[in-house]
Amino acid sequence: MENLYLIVGLGNPGAEYARTRHNAGFRVVDRLAGRWQAKWALDDAFASRLAKVEREGRKLMLCQPQTYMNQSGEAVGRLTEYFRVAPDRMLVVVDDADLPLGEIRLRPQGSSGGHHGLESIEQHLGSREYARLRVGIGRTSSAGREITGHVLGRFGAAESELLEKVLDRAADQIECWSSAGIGKAMSQFNGAVQSSGNADRQ
Repeated sequence: MENLYLIVGLGNPGAEYARTRHNAGFRVVDRLAGRWQAKWALDDAFASRLAKVEREGRKLMLCQPQTYMNQSGEAVGRLTEYFRVAPDRMLVVVDDADLPLGEIRLRPQGSSGGHHGLESIEQHLGSREYARLRVGIGRTSSAGREITGHVLGRFGAAESELLEKVLDRAADQIECWSSAGIGKAMSQFNGAVQSSGNADRQ
């Protein structure tokens, strides 16, 4: 579909996962849907929850794959093929345990970094040429490389307060990406969220 921007937030469906660190991607696109007053609808054909909106002459589609994280590419592959989404008009939001909580990092392409959701998308698309926004969730020093328990855990009270600021900044960055391009979005928003909250918000 001409002029369609696809924004995919990765996570796991179900109430038991809703507030976990691994669902940071879901949380970001939820924030955008609320901001844009976009209504979610389950679409079985694409194994996804979708929300569609038009802003500033652009068609934007938010997606939460319902396939569970490790099979995210099944949903994303169907969507990109059916709607013929150009690679430079797709952005995937993921949690990243290698970034501290409070930091976000947008890149135009790259490796999966061991993230199973990105691995699945790369497998189904046969490409790494799409933007990805990594949302830092940190890791516990005692976890080593075995972080399953950490990513499927919930944010503490202090972490949740910081996360709210992160979600707003990530949403701001995605809006900038869709309207002004990835270069400006990276230079203006990549990095740690400031304690002053939304001082840089557009």
